[in-house]
Amino acid sequence: MALLDGVINIALLLVILVTLVVIHEFGHFITARRAKVRVHEFGIGFPPRARIIGRDSETIYTLNWLPIGGFVRLEAEEGESEDPRAFVNQSLVTRLVILLAGVVMNILLAILIFSLIAGFADPVYNARIASIQPDSPAAAAGLRGGEQIETDPQGRPLYDDTGDLILAIDGQRFAVFDSVGLTNDSPQSAYLRDRAGQPVMLTLQRGEGTIEDVSVTLRPPGQPTEGVLGVVFNAFPLEDVTRDPVDALATGLRRTLDASTLILRGLRDLITNITNPQVSGPVGIVSTVGSFRSELPPIFMLWLIGLLSANLAVVNALPFPPMDGGRVAVSLIQAVSGNRVTPSVERAVYLAGFVLLMGLLVWITFFDVGLLQRRT
Repeated sequence: MALLDGVINIALLLVILVTLVVIHEFGHFITARRAKVRVHEFGIGFPPRARIIGRDSETIYTLNWLPIGGFVRLEAEEGESEDPRAFVNQSLVTRLVILLAGVVMNILLAILIFSLIAGFADPVYNARIASIQPDSPAAAAGLRGGEQIETDPQGRPLYDDTGDLILAIDGQRFAVFDSVGLTNDSPQSAYLRDRAGQPVMLTLQRGEGTIEDVSVTLRPPGQPTEGVLGVVFNAFPLEDVTRDPVDALATGLRRTLDASTLILRGLRDLITNITNPQVSGPVGIVSTVGSFRSELPPIFMLWLIGLLSANLAVVNALPFPPMDGGRVAVSLIQAVSGNRVTPSVERAVYLAGFVLLMGLLVWITFFDVGLLQRRT
């Protein structure tokens, strides 16, 4: 069963990545066609070629055996050509637009996905109160905990779900996808701790179903008693909320920006801790896909696709060969220097970058496998 799950997870990840890369390559394709650049081939997957699935007056559309991406083959994308429609013979602006069009497509896809989630079914955390400390701000404000029903094997009390449910604090709901990065904490706890000593307004759903607002002044920071509110939470049930189109689009834009900076922070951590990388490689991503597929609602998988699309855009925009950003950097260097880098040198730079990138992936995968073994 574990083997079958692994195969399904790998296949699902490949479908996601191929789809994202094909959308990326479609950006190159459509801008090249609009710029009258000759496009010889649009491929799904990498060669060797499996079959030709279509053709028009100058482009063939192919399905290839290696399901790890896609590509667009332009006339003289590298090298020289006498064809006036060759990529290499276009103006600098045209070449830059074509090179960056894939990045733009992935960014737009991430914005679309995040905006749709925000608009139609954005999961938010509520916080169920299990128990309340005596003489705490929560007790003074009349908050109610649940009833103790039993104890766990370690002797800790367990409570039922009759305690108050915190829906919002100061009118703010706590969206799951805005809480990425919090570890061993809840967004409600983090919000309250940041406002120690201040009054806050809690929107509560009582055990009998009524909803009311209750004002609470939190404990000041640094007191020996535990928790600025004085409660213990025992569950964080999810609830889907909707937003109006303007708010949904603004949320989608913000989350796309957050996703983009997330990958940049990961790359920074990778560079500063290359001997023990804490970022996920292929094995880690497969494991994440498996967890999302088997343990979470489908909306989480859609969010992961948006996250991967934003990450793909950022990685491709980096000035590192053979990424699109690396090709942009080469084009700008040529324009500034006034000298064209010879085709052989250009290919050598891209090959060296590709080899380095593959080596980095292998290095990260080595630590991925070790982490997975420790977890199992």
